[in-house]
Amino acid sequence: MKIEPFLTEQFFADYEFSSPHLLASSDCETLSIATLLKMAGSSLEELGQVTLGYTESQGNLMLRSRIAEMYSGIEPSDIVILTSPVEGIYLGMQALLEAGDEVVALRPAYDALNNVARHLCRKVVPWKLSPGDGQWTLDFDQLDSLVGARTKMIVVNFPHNPTGFVPSPAEFEQLISFARQHDLWLFCDEIYRGLEWDAAIASAAELYEKSIVLGGLSKTYGLPGLRAGWLVVRDAEIRAELINWKHYTTICPAAPTEFLAEKALSIRYELANRSKAIIQQNLSLCREFFARFGDLFTWRAPQAGSVAFVELNLDQLGFESATEYCHHLAQDHGIVLLPGKCLGDDDRFVRMGLGREAFGASLAAYAAVISAMGGRSPVSSG
Repeated sequence: MKIEPFLTEQFFADYEFSSPHLLASSDCETLSIATLLKMAGSSLEELGQVTLGYTESQGNLMLRSRIAEMYSGIEPSDIVILTSPVEGIYLGMQALLEAGDEVVALRPAYDALNNVARHLCRKVVPWKLSPGDGQWTLDFDQLDSLVGARTKMIVVNFPHNPTGFVPSPAEFEQLISFARQHDLWLFCDEIYRGLEWDAAIASAAELYEKSIVLGGLSKTYGLPGLRAGWLVVRDAEIRAELINWKHYTTICPAAPTEFLAEKALSIRYELANRSKAIIQQNLSLCREFFARFGDLFTWRAPQAGSVAFVELNLDQLGFESATEYCHHLAQDHGIVLLPGKCLGDDDRFVRMGLGREAFGASLAAYAAVISAMGGRSPVSSG
């Protein structure tokens, strides 16, 4: 049975490695292996001593212990190390979903959070974040109307990609209470956790026994090339089922990745603070940019994370859709923004990534393109 096209990754495959101005990247600024090891008090020589044999399917105990320290009330036995963060979406949903089940999934969202579930059980009902006056909002009355007798799981991600929305503690408790009341599984993608401006939000793993939580090093810690991720699964039976599915996919994590991931987590606060400093600097640039071009965009600043979701005034820009506009920018100007349609939303939004050091230069290039046209981009000839 075929699965839907992965629109986000297809779009990036076309432009990410050939365009000079990346304004849509969701990860934060990365660093070299040598720099990471030096920061962690290790060395390339120590990395060179890692043997390349099979590893434990559930993951190295030292790494699982390091990850468990990031949560309250979680044991190393609750952790499953992944070969890639996106593998966790596949494994978690394979372990829980069957034909005939229904899923309620927050939208907009990274494609896999919707498409894998729809591939397995055929029905995914969108729970849409609402674009309010200056900020995004959750509608719990809408959620209540979406849950039916066949609903098995709610899928969310906080801090949210692409809007940067973060639920208040009261809202998060309301979500947990709702899932418990209806006896639903909660799949919570928390890969941007740690990029809050103040204290980190609670993890669903700490609050709800029927949660599956996804974490990783790609976004907050700026290490997407490591492909390091994990799941927190408190239910032993589901965890065993999930590991069985892992035997059919990647079997076990890569030994060098586990070594480097453990070193990265030993300095996780330093890496996260580095990322947050870059984001804050880029948010300041965004405020100036969107004040300057306020007639072309609606700016809702993110509450956390490394991305923002920007609404376009398509009439003013001279395009029919955000998708058309993004292809034009990439092909004619080397500027990459991600169309909201890739993330399952209206085709009048674009995702902007705030975690890269080159963001300022790329935003300046974008401003120059807009200014050259008197605030209006030309209609694409293609």
